[in-house]
Amino acid sequence: MSSTDLPPVPAAVQPLVGAAVAAGERVRSVGLPGLTLQVRGRPPARDGLPPALFVHGLGGSAQNWSALMPLLDGQLDCEAVDLPGFGESPPPDDGDYSVTAHARAVIRYLDAAGRGPVHLFGNSLGGAVTTRVAAVRPDLVSTLTLISPALPELRVQRDAVPTGLLALPGAARLFTRLTRDWTAEQRVRGVMALCYGDPGRVSPEAFRASVEELERRLALPYFWDAMARSARGIVNAYTLGGQQGLWRQAERVLAPTLLVYGGRDRLVSYRMAQKAARAFRDSRLLSLPDAGHVAMMEYPDTVAGAFREFLADTGRAAYGDGPAGITQTTAGAGAAATDTDEPGRTGMGS
Repeated sequence: MSSTDLPPVPAAVQPLVGAAVAAGERVRSVGLPGLTLQVRGRPPARDGLPPALFVHGLGGSAQNWSALMPLLDGQLDCEAVDLPGFGESPPPDDGDYSVTAHARAVIRYLDAAGRGPVHLFGNSLGGAVTTRVAAVRPDLVSTLTLISPALPELRVQRDAVPTGLLALPGAARLFTRLTRDWTAEQRVRGVMALCYGDPGRVSPEAFRASVEELERRLALPYFWDAMARSARGIVNAYTLGGQQGLWRQAERVLAPTLLVYGGRDRLVSYRMAQKAARAFRDSRLLSLPDAGHVAMMEYPDTVAGAFREFLADTGRAAYGDGPAGITQTTAGAGAAATDTDEPGRTGMGS
C-alpha cells in the first residue's frame, strides 16, 4: 500500500490533533471508585466563570477540544476529560465501556469535583454520553452542546458501518491482524479523511502530532479492547427501548441545547439534525455545510461564536424571556451563524 492510499479504518477512530499538552493547558489525574480519569483544563481567565466539561468521541481524547477551549476562555472555566480507556485514562476496573458506564464516569467526576451544574459539551459518542447525563442528572447540567452526537439512526451512514463491525466478537483481533502492515501515517490519513470535511485544514504540525499520539496509543495493551468494547456499547445503546432509549432520554433533557451538525459528516447523517432539534425541547441548531464529524476541531472559531450567542440567549431566557424553542442557523466555512427566517431551510440542499 502506498503512502497516499487511505486504508478503511473503523469509524470509531477519531483524530487526535494537538500537542500532548497544548499551550496553557494543565493535566491532572483524578482517582474515583473503580476508575482513574485524566482531566485536561485551562486556568480560568478570571474568578467566578461558570464551569464547563467537554467529552470526546469514540477513539478520541480530551485533546479533541484543545482548539475550542481557549476560544471560550473569557466565558467558561474549561475542562476536558479522557473517558476510561482513552487518551491517558486507564481502563475501568470493571471493564464496562457501555454508554451508561461512560455517563456514570462523567457523573462521578462532576459529583466528586463539585463543579455542577456545568456547560456540558459532547461529540459523537460523547454526545450520546452527555445526553444520558443531562437526562438522568439535570442538576449537573446548565446547558448542553452536542456536536455530531451519536444518536440512533435507522439508516446508518455507510462509513459508520465499520464501527458496528468492530463491536463483533473477535473483530478487533482480526482487524489488528489485517492491518499490521499499515503505518501510523496511513492510519491517521484515513482517519482524517473520514472525520474532516476538508482534511487539508489539518496543519503539518498537527498531523505529525497525531501520528505520534496514535503510535503511543497503539502500543497500549488495552487499546483495541477499549475500542471494541466501546463500539459494542454504542451498538447496544442503539437497541435500547423505553426510558433507556437515547431518543427518549433526549426528550427528557431540560437544559437548553445547542446542536451542531456538519454537511460533510460521513459518520452521523445531517438528516438527523431536524429530528434532534425536535427531540430536545429547548434547542438551537447550527448547520455547518462544509464541516465533517469534528466541527470543534475543523471550525473552532465558528463553533465558539455560536456558543457565545447561545450562552447570551439562554441568559436572557433565564431572566424571563421564556424558552427559546427551536432556532435554526446556518454558517458557511468560517462564517458567523446568522438567523434564518425559514426554520425548514438550512442552505444544505436536498
